[in-house]
Amino acid sequence: MTGATSSSASPQHGLTDRLARWARGLSGKVEESEEEEEQRPRTGTASNREINRRRQLYGDIGDFLFAHDLDLTPINFSVALDYLTGANIGVEKAIRAVMMERGKITNSWIESVAAEQRADEITPESLASMLDKVEENLGQFTGLMHESRNSAKDYGAALQEQAKDLAAGGDSEPVLSRLVGLTRSMVEKTRQVESQLRENQKQTQALKSSLETARRAAEHDHLTGLPNRRAFEGVLREELTLAQEQHETLSVAFCDIDHFKNINDTHGHDTGDRVLKFVAGLLAKISNDRCHVARHGGEEFVMLFRGKTAAETCEAVDGVREDLANRSLVNRTNGERMDRVSFSAGVANVLAYEDPRAALKAADRALYLAKEHGRNRVYLAAETD
Repeated sequence: MTGATSSSASPQHGLTDRLARWARGLSGKVEESEEEEEQRPRTGTASNREINRRRQLYGDIGDFLFAHDLDLTPINFSVALDYLTGANIGVEKAIRAVMMERGKITNSWIESVAAEQRADEITPESLASMLDKVEENLGQFTGLMHESRNSAKDYGAALQEQAKDLAAGGDSEPVLSRLVGLTRSMVEKTRQVESQLRENQKQTQALKSSLETARRAAEHDHLTGLPNRRAFEGVLREELTLAQEQHETLSVAFCDIDHFKNINDTHGHDTGDRVLKFVAGLLAKISNDRCHVARHGGEEFVMLFRGKTAAETCEAVDGVREDLANRSLVNRTNGERMDRVSFSAGVANVLAYEDPRAALKAADRALYLAKEHGRNRVYLAAETD
């Protein structure tokens, strides 16, 4: 998972080049250039069979993208390539499953799948491996600096010895010859150390970039931009510690969009994705360093409030619920007015339970009780749960 050292070597750049060549092929320009190439000797170029195979593959990818009305982007091209060639079994299975269920895939669905795959690749083991590599590089850096200092000391001591011989008189030519040889050796060692330090610095920067990318991918939901469930669990632990140390209240809320399946079935999954992002934006408006919002999965969001009682949290969440329920949303695709979009929520006092997991379960039970009693409401969990 090391970062690319240059943009020209990155997979994204290479894929963009392939997309450009493929797009030229759709316009007929590639055939003209290849006809011109055929008039020249083909020494060192691909065979006609390989060219025809690639041309057919580009055509199949184009048919796939157009059939699903997908944008011509590197990520869509890559997913189509993986699906049609069977290069990625996970992608192939996911596409087959969604096509059986919906008959069509969307741009946003592909983005979500790609984001999930990146997050799945980022495991505690892989992060630990990268951290080990950083520590190894730091160790090598320390070793190189120590070696460089020792070499300088040895060089200085050797120069003193040669200077004594030179001062003692006698034949100076052998002494000067040894000085030249000693200096050349030191210069060569210095060059080696500089080269190793540059390589070490390059690797460390690449690892730093990879770690930052891994952290972002592992802790954020690609669709809404909110922190994901994994990130929320870390925030919950930190906020619980702060609340206990500072003797503050801590409350958690689960929010679930009502009848979300009907929104997808009636207006399409692209509209459903936009509704998810819209609700995420409303919830995020009330977030700050004492209120944290995350996408817990599917159409469910979770909120954590430090310094608010469970009753105060109910009021805050209910304010967002009322704001959403009073809005008249329109399907941007066809201009049709949508049925009222709302969410239900359940709230629990985290400190009233033996551990945070029990509080989350209590909030979840309150949420589903709100669903059973008509939806579009916020319920407070009983602390005796």
